[in-house]
Amino acid sequence: MHQNPELHTLRELRQSGHIHRTVKAEIRANLLARLRAGEDRFPGIVGFDDTVLPHLERALLAGHDLVLLGERGQGKTRLIRTVTGLLDEWTPIVAGCEINDHPYAPSCVRCRRLAAEAGEDLPIAWKHRDERYGEKLATPDTSVGDLIGDVDPIKIAEGRTLGDPETVHYGLVPRSNRGVFSVNELPDLAERIQVSLLNVLEERDIQVRGYNLRLPLDILLIASANPEDYTNRGRIITPLKDRFGAEVRTHYPLDLDTELRLIRQEATLGWSELDADLPDHLVEVIARFTRLVRESTAVDSRSGVSARFSIAAAESAAASAVRRAALTGEEHAVTRVCDLASVVHTLRGKVEFEVSEEGRETDVLTHLLRRATAETFRGTLGGTDLSALLAKFDDGAQVESGELIQAGELLRRIGPVEGLAKIMSKLGMGEGEESPGHAAAALEFALEGLFLMRRLSKDVTEGNAIYRT
Repeated sequence: MHQNPELHTLRELRQSGHIHRTVKAEIRANLLARLRAGEDRFPGIVGFDDTVLPHLERALLAGHDLVLLGERGQGKTRLIRTVTGLLDEWTPIVAGCEINDHPYAPSCVRCRRLAAEAGEDLPIAWKHRDERYGEKLATPDTSVGDLIGDVDPIKIAEGRTLGDPETVHYGLVPRSNRGVFSVNELPDLAERIQVSLLNVLEERDIQVRGYNLRLPLDILLIASANPEDYTNRGRIITPLKDRFGAEVRTHYPLDLDTELRLIRQEATLGWSELDADLPDHLVEVIARFTRLVRESTAVDSRSGVSARFSIAAAESAAASAVRRAALTGEEHAVTRVCDLASVVHTLRGKVEFEVSEEGRETDVLTHLLRRATAETFRGTLGGTDLSALLAKFDDGAQVESGELIQAGELLRRIGPVEGLAKIMSKLGMGEGEESPGHAAAALEFALEGLFLMRRLSKDVTEGNAIYRT
């Protein structure tokens, strides 16, 4: 394809050898090229390689409009937005056109008039693929005018007559012509408003008010929906559902490794901006915690537990470490086990519980967090010799830790521990992570694991934990 943003007229465009392709033809050709080259088709999408993406690729190759169906926080919107990466990087439009008409085939009244007047000197502009995406969250106040268009009172006030098609103010769908348009949470859209999309999907055109106006649209329409929406909050009307060519189901990460990849990818930016370290073993605790919450019978499975739950947990834990560093003067913020306790209270509102669990939400989450910590301890330090650490408690000694106790102070209270380097290595702390903060994070995790394995006791007072035999 000839894509040269330096071309400015229809004549120059024709001479360049540019070929006009529909949006779906563009996506099909570019997707096939990436498949043959073994390139990443949907950057940033984690855990869908063998499940969701093959179905999505088949739908795009077939030229189907589609619905992504899945619980909240499964990455539906993120996936939809990556589809625009399959468009040509640049595409020509008639300069100044509100609906992005192609210079070879202008369709709106304005562009047809300009084409007749200017001929081969018709001015063109270029649009980047990032600008060829439109999105609307379906809300109760969404109107047909928002999606399709309505009469523009300002143009009427300027002296144009009501019968003039150029008095139309185009809605979001025609403004996304020659691009991708997404309707998020489609079942939330009132049924009478859904009707306005029937022509878009089947006849590929729009009708505005009583105008004798037919605008053929070149568009890929993708909608998202939650499964429970079909019964609880609304539904996709049957004629509209029938017009979508494909329905693709999404899902939460299927295994722990995928959950870990997702957290690291999405939350790393958050905690790096905080200038805090979040050790690998705590990322694993958060990933296991998220999976246990999803599987818990105390949680309403129909509402799901969003991936945003684990991302927010990682960011909140890192923020707790930053707060400690600011209050106590620690040189560098490193997240510790004690920072995870606040996550329960911060994220309680992100989970829908069964009615029978009302009043027990905090207890349920606290129990699941302990289980996640114990499972991570068994997987990382379960076979490690911690006798040197346990020996610290032989004579009735106690060690107090808490979210406002400096790393250096915690290390002083514990004292030298033989085999600390091995513990840190088992937790994935390599060279460059030998600061007091990392050593304290490793030892506190070991203490918490020994408590959960019933090798130590723990008293919790005013947010601090006292470990003893």
